[in-house]
Amino acid sequence: MNWIVKNLIKAAVFFIVLVIGAQIVLKVVTHHGQTIEVPDLTSMSVEEAHRVASKNNLRTEVIDSIFVRRMEKGAVYSQNPKAGTHVKKGRRVMLTINAKHAKKVGMPNLVGYSMRQAKAELNSRGLALGKLIYVNDIATNNVLRQIYHNREIRPGVQIESGSEIDLQVGLNPSDNMTYVPNVKGMKYLRAVDAVHDNSLNIGRIVFDKTVKNYSDSLNATVYKQTPAASKSPLLMGSNVTLHLSLDIKENY
Repeated sequence: MNWIVKNLIKAAVFFIVLVIGAQIVLKVVTHHGQTIEVPDLTSMSVEEAHRVASKNNLRTEVIDSIFVRRMEKGAVYSQNPKAGTHVKKGRRVMLTINAKHAKKVGMPNLVGYSMRQAKAELNSRGLALGKLIYVNDIATNNVLRQIYHNREIRPGVQIESGSEIDLQVGLNPSDNMTYVPNVKGMKYLRAVDAVHDNSLNIGRIVFDKTVKNYSDSLNATVYKQTPAASKSPLLMGSNVTLHLSLDIKENY
């Protein structure tokens, strides 16, 4: 009996030692519990991003590119995992950069479209709506001319993606009023869309000190607008100024 008990005790001790040893080896091999906070690489050059990642025992790989007109060419546009994420040592951070050369797209023919139809067509081509220029006409918001760099642009002309196209649109004196939408709490591009959809122009965009680059601007939220949302009508084509921040709690 004593012999059996001794063997059982020895087996139990051996099993415990084996489990503890396996856990120790696993921790060493996988760096269990040891994580690194991913730094913010956005807006850096690829070379700078690689240096910063290497200092933090991380790797970088460029996997895609887009073209953003207002961002430095070749700079990091986005990253995965995002900044602040905790990962294991040696993790690969995948980068999307701003292309050095813009893709060319053909200018569509927007004449005769409604303003909203024209805006949707521009977006589908990788172009953006710039300013709405209202002139007297029988049909309100009917596109009369398409303008690029203050000159009329013909359909089919190749221009850089991301370019802004101004639209000259009709305005019937009996149908020339609109309402200012409430865009407080909306992010940058959504707020701009809402203003345009209500036949108004963006007068100014004001970013506070929390917004340091174009990537930040995309995540910034409107905390103030001028004029404020109102039930009183406003003339179509009027300007709206937006104030945006990454920290809306501080500004509300």
